[in-house]
Amino acid sequence: MRQEPGGYAETVTVATPRQRRPRRLSELFAQLARDANGPVSVAAIREALGERSLAAFVVLFAGLNLIPAPPGASAILGLPLIIVSAQMLIGARRAWLPGFILRRSLSAERFRAAMEWILPRLASVERYVRPRLWPFWRRRGERIVGAAAFVLAIVVTLPIPFGNWLPALATALIGLSLIERDGVLLAIGVLVGLVSIGIVVAVVGAAGFAAQAALGWAF
Repeated sequence: MRQEPGGYAETVTVATPRQRRPRRLSELFAQLARDANGPVSVAAIREALGERSLAAFVVLFAGLNLIPAPPGASAILGLPLIIVSAQMLIGARRAWLPGFILRRSLSAERFRAAMEWILPRLASVERYVRPRLWPFWRRRGERIVGAAAFVLAIVVTLPIPFGNWLPALATALIGLSLIERDGVLLAIGVLVGLVSIGIVVAVVGAAGFAAQAALGWAF
């Protein structure tokens, strides 16, 4: 406030700069796809993701398991998912992956094709995601989310026809909930994960029962 000639006081308002919203995961992946001029390695993706590499890798590898692929692909794509989620479980701050995984790469065309499948679906979920009702303090949530992702990642790698889609979806939702601190999305992801585990248990149980009955009939 300052005094003007004539006795009137004028209030001076200082505008404070608006805090920029952190970039959404879909925006980071979209930029990677746009900027790709050659093979895109896992190491390059890790560098681009920076401090968010753990949860972001969980979403990425889970998303890759959602893309229709030949039988047995989930056993390969599920391995990095297990490694990253295990590191979240023990409280690591940055994703570590073996050299043979970090050196794996996709051509720019194949990476863009994968992103064309993943990004619209990721962006459609992000429209409804926001920080809310997050039940954990500080890094405790990362360990709990890591434990859930680790169990689901193991289920993803099981050689069950079409058995990896729901656990992969649940893992992606749980990883995204950690990035955005969205407790509602976390609850949805956990619910989908429990349903997926129940289906896998039912399928395995039915297969075991059928095998036992067949052996009993044969002998």
